[in-house]
Amino acid sequence: MGSTGMAFGYAGKILRIDLSKESCTTTPLPDEKILRQYVGGIGLGMHLLLNEVDSGVAATDPEAPLMFMTGPLTGTSAPSSSNLAIVSLNANTPYAVATAHSHGYWAAYLKHAGYDAVVVTGRAKRPVYVWIDDDKVEIRPAGSIWGKDTRETERLIKRELGDDEKISVACIGQAGEAMLPGASIKNDRNHGASKGSVGAVMGSKKLKAVAVRGTGKVRVHDPATFAEVTKAWQDSIMAERGPGEGSPSVAALLSKGGITRIYSFVGDHHMLAGKNLTNPLWGEKSANKFVEAVKGWTVTPKESYNCEIACAYDCTINSGEYAGFTASLCGGGENMEGAAGMIGIEDPAHAVILTDHMDALGIDSSVAGALLGMAYELYNRGIISKADTGGLDLTWGNFDSAMALLDQMCAGTGFGGKVLAKGLKTAAQLLGPPAEACVVHIRGGGINMHDWRTTWSVLLGQIVAGAGVCWQGPGVDTWTTEPDIGYNEFANPFEVAGKAEAVAKTQIKKLWEDTLGVCWFACWGVKGVLDRSSKAIALVTGWADFDRKEALKVGERMVNLQRLIAVKRGFQPSDEFDISRRLLEAPVEGSAAGKTIEPHLKGMVQEYYGIMGWDKATGKPTPGTLERVGLGAYR
Repeated sequence: MGSTGMAFGYAGKILRIDLSKESCTTTPLPDEKILRQYVGGIGLGMHLLLNEVDSGVAATDPEAPLMFMTGPLTGTSAPSSSNLAIVSLNANTPYAVATAHSHGYWAAYLKHAGYDAVVVTGRAKRPVYVWIDDDKVEIRPAGSIWGKDTRETERLIKRELGDDEKISVACIGQAGEAMLPGASIKNDRNHGASKGSVGAVMGSKKLKAVAVRGTGKVRVHDPATFAEVTKAWQDSIMAERGPGEGSPSVAALLSKGGITRIYSFVGDHHMLAGKNLTNPLWGEKSANKFVEAVKGWTVTPKESYNCEIACAYDCTINSGEYAGFTASLCGGGENMEGAAGMIGIEDPAHAVILTDHMDALGIDSSVAGALLGMAYELYNRGIISKADTGGLDLTWGNFDSAMALLDQMCAGTGFGGKVLAKGLKTAAQLLGPPAEACVVHIRGGGINMHDWRTTWSVLLGQIVAGAGVCWQGPGVDTWTTEPDIGYNEFANPFEVAGKAEAVAKTQIKKLWEDTLGVCWFACWGVKGVLDRSSKAIALVTGWADFDRKEALKVGERMVNLQRLIAVKRGFQPSDEFDISRRLLEAPVEGSAAGKTIEPHLKGMVQEYYGIMGWDKATGKPTPGTLERVGLGAYR
């Protein structure tokens, strides 16, 4: 490694695969000046996208790239150095970039194979998968596994390649093959990337999977000091906080089994997305019932590369009708809320089985769940009936009908395939005004599925996220504080003052972290992480004077880079408020009863623009802002 491009931290090569030409070539990374500006991960991916893709290209066009990006810390001793950033055009929000993230082992193995990124373009004549085995790269036929779910695809490819332990497979399931809105890319069973429907982009290329095995190492400029800094960073993630030092980090809350222990927190704070966001009190009961059920199940934490957090988990049901069933889930609760909470599933076994089924199909539960939730609400209000659903009973909690609708969506048949498969905005339009009033989306994408009407900074952060709706600037209303940027206490979730500033600051910090090649949970709310992560970059690359000030400048550059891509592709100021009516309604009960962000939203967005240095009329970065953040060439 390191024979071309940067000698330290980077492999120095981008693997470029053109499926139309059936060619595999390598190109060097950009020069060191560019790398220091964009670092890696989403940064380098967005830089390539802005400079290599014409504004008229759509996400699923053959020439549109699908990029698998690592960072300079990927595959090193940095904590949770497993982050795979998948960058493409956004299939949900056409003017936006998509920046989706996954973990597990895939990114580290790619780096160890000698590549910093894989950029896929073109469209294969027939289904294929790519096999990367250190310097050997092959495009192989995938006809025999086309139609298989993500778990079976992973198993069959590993069997074909003869290595079950040292290969990682990133693949799509039936949802990606059908190019469904919300289609995801899954890897290592428990992990997956979905925002922007990156699985649909992969499916449009007839690319079933990319398998990778790497046996090299990442060269580090100062190995001894780097090991000391990354060890101190690792120790700080779970460290207890003293008075005035802020809350525990998100990693400390979700370690060793994810949401299974603390899901009651979500329900008790009326954040659980229950029955299409109509019933916060139902969510309280449902969350507590799940936590009690899990006490009798077997939860096995599943780590990623160099990860001591292990928030992902396998969950085995030990009694009842589904005894022996094991679900392989990621760490948070949003996946279950999208899959089960949104349609009123109260049975904990049904909840994990349906969530696992969505993961196997390869579809983001925030999109599929919002589609199902809309349909179930309309059915329970008497607006649609069995005559509309093809005989399916969509009474709240009907597990069998949800499974049937998901399969219909992938097959393109029935109510699921003819209506719901069209996506959140189009399906609602087909079903009429009542559906448009209750569907849950932001700019056509599925929110990270909690009921964020209870915590306005998170909702604002989802609204102003620059890569379609996704986690970017969560603020400090809930989950954790951010002591490194001056937030040692939680904010009042319904207080307008300070919300835009908290969202802007946490977004800048988060997007810096998305360039590194480490999991966000190794950073979110971790005291001292800005100093340690910037020091780690200095030590791995040899950029001796790289510090936290430059790190935050990189994060600010990322926010502006997202907006530059959107403006180039046709963003208009009105797009900022392309938000479903349901998210702007005041809940009728629970902690947010009678409260809505709507009267304050325009002012908050304008304040956010001012903080970012954007024109308040157009939403565009001003020339002065672009110069300040190092993007003056794009004025």
